Amino acid sequence: MNENLFSSFTTPTMMGLPIVILIIMFPSILFPSPNRLISNRLVSLQQWLIQLTTKQMLTIHSRKGQTWALMLMSLIMFIGSTNLLGLLPHSFTPTTQLSMNLGMAIPLWTATVVVGFRHKTKASLAHFLPQGTPLPLIPMLVIIETISLFIQPVALAVRLTANITAGHLLMHLIGGAALALMKINTSIALITFVILVLLTILEFAVALIQAYVFTLLVSLYLHDNT
Repeated sequence: MNENLFSSFTTPTMMGLPIVILIIMFPSILFPSPNRLISNRLVSLQQWLIQLTTKQMLTIHSRKGQTWALMLMSLIMFIGSTNLLGLLPHSFTPTTQLSMNLGMAIPLWTATVVVGFRHKTKASLAHFLPQGTPLPLIPMLVIIETISLFIQPVALAVRLTANITAGHLLMHLIGGAALALMKINTSIALITFVILVLLTILEFAVALIQAYVFTLLVSLYLHDNT
């Protein structure tokens, strides 16, 4: 295996220009808006899944939080479709890039914090100092709560990046091992291939679960501030 282990994570280029923007825009083609009176099975399944996810995610929100429904559904559809497309052979997964995940996490987290300070100023400030805190511990707790607040978008981005990258690396390693074992021991190579197939099925689930977890955490941050 002469291929670099991390070659699949490098940004693809065409004629020296990065084409990551086109790759990011591609999943939107997979979700066409229905323009017929009677939808086909694929569009009906898509609408049912969106309604089910919206109902589960927005039941805890107030009316102000429910105005974010379109944003949250667009986010989970984008991350989920991008993760799934990244499992195709010789494809590129934008969500393996920490810079892109930070670009999604920081603006969304900032928006939830701004909404909280705008509509629930006292409650947002009260999070920095729990009730009944001893006087000598007040400065330390304020610093700790401030750090924990600012680390939330970083945790969002790192969690998504780490899970998607780890799965891709593991599939790459097991696939290379199965290919190398074909010349040594066919039975062991077959067992390794079966493990690779099971891991691929697991990665399909992880791709959808990570999209749901990312969106759910943004939704919980929004719930705490509305």
